[in-house]
Amino acid sequence: MSENFADKKNSEQAESFADVVGSYFQNGNEGNGVETFADLLESYDSGMNEDVKVGDKIKGEIISIGMDTVFVNTGTKIDGAVEKLELLDENGELSCNVGDVLELYVVALDENELRLSKALSGAGSLNLIEDAYRNKVPVEGKVREECKGGFQVEILQKRAFCPIGQIDARYVDTPQDYVGGAFSFLISRFEENGKNIVVSRRTLLEKEQKEIQKQFLEKVGVGDVVEGKVSNIMPYGAFVELTPGLEGMVHVSEMSWSRVEKPDDILNVGDTTNVKIMEIGEGKKPGQLKISLSMKQISGDPWDTSEGQFKAGDKLRGKVTRCMGFGAFVEIAPGIEGLVHISEMSYTKRIAKPEDVVTEGESVDVTVKDVDLGNRRISLSIRDAEGDPWINVKERYSVGQSVEGVLEKKEKFGFFITLEPGVTGLLPKSKVKNSGNPSAIEKLREGSSITVLVGEIHADSRKISLEPGDATDEGLWQQYTKGSSSSLGSLGEKLQEAMKARK
Repeated sequence: MSENFADKKNSEQAESFADVVGSYFQNGNEGNGVETFADLLESYDSGMNEDVKVGDKIKGEIISIGMDTVFVNTGTKIDGAVEKLELLDENGELSCNVGDVLELYVVALDENELRLSKALSGAGSLNLIEDAYRNKVPVEGKVREECKGGFQVEILQKRAFCPIGQIDARYVDTPQDYVGGAFSFLISRFEENGKNIVVSRRTLLEKEQKEIQKQFLEKVGVGDVVEGKVSNIMPYGAFVELTPGLEGMVHVSEMSWSRVEKPDDILNVGDTTNVKIMEIGEGKKPGQLKISLSMKQISGDPWDTSEGQFKAGDKLRGKVTRCMGFGAFVEIAPGIEGLVHISEMSYTKRIAKPEDVVTEGESVDVTVKDVDLGNRRISLSIRDAEGDPWINVKERYSVGQSVEGVLEKKEKFGFFITLEPGVTGLLPKSKVKNSGNPSAIEKLREGSSITVLVGEIHADSRKISLEPGDATDEGLWQQYTKGSSSSLGSLGEKLQEAMKARK
């Protein structure tokens, strides 16, 4: 503390005391029994002897700003002083004004001066470092380099060691990010006359965080929606910083009503997001808080507001979220999934597994078949959305019509022939003999083309009976007139007309 500052403060104190005495006599209080001069003096002195010791963190209002020093009213009989250089911002500008309140540490104290500091910095003796260690006064340090188990830190132009677990209050994933940084540290060990100095930044941070937690929890609670910043992403969820030093976690299941496979599909570190506080409890470590957060609960459960939104027969477009052995789930609205059973996937081909038709993430058209909101179930159909090829099949095929088909499957009782996607007919073995060359049909392989004649059409049961394409007229006549005495019936008439047309 400069002599000028001491003289200035002594002068200010003398003036202040003189003002008090002058006021006492001017108001005619002497001898009136209201208050003696001794009482006044005692009151003045007692109000200015508040206990303060080195290492204390105190608040004070800036009362004046000098060339090199900022003077602070500490509430004691001695005003404090802090070096102006400590209060400059990164642009070299003073970051405070008269009337501002600062939080500073007491680094030196006697009857003439009260020296304050944000933290000890600059050049200093071992005695100063030892004093900071004993009085738990923070010191400014610069991380010079990584070393085994931690970092080499320079404090007051002396070398110190900071364990990697003490450089931050959270897990350090990228130690190199701290190299070159300047931080405040507490000296946790001072041994061998300064040859072994160990510092910790974590201790200071945790102390600050406890105060932050206290202030935060006084303002918010379970059920409140707050804004936070994504600080870390893990496979099981995302950590969100609610206020400096205080984090909560959004589990992957609480990120969206829609299915989320990986948190980083919808969030990135540094993103700002609104979250709802679901639970505040004790963490694994004593004094640690565990805060559970939710993003999806902000908007409410979409199933609760879906009544009347969907009805049987609606045709929608949705996204395949997952495939199971029995079918595929399709999201038809955010957070609302329906099931396409494997039997509802296609009219046009046989399905062994859902992946034969759809893949996860694919957009598909579906038709709503049934809605059960009470049990949160919606049945969907892909094949109905595509259209049933058996509808109006009688308009596309007629008895006796010659059709080019593909041998789909050979069975002991006959051959399944695909006439078009989704429409398959059966050529019974008993009718193969009507062919001009039955052995040629027997030798066909699955996937081979074959010409057939349409025999019978039963659209309701999805069946078409076929004849060989080169079947003889006589064979067909005998096949469809056997047992008929007087009339061929409608089927026979159609066959007769088809045979005439072939001639």
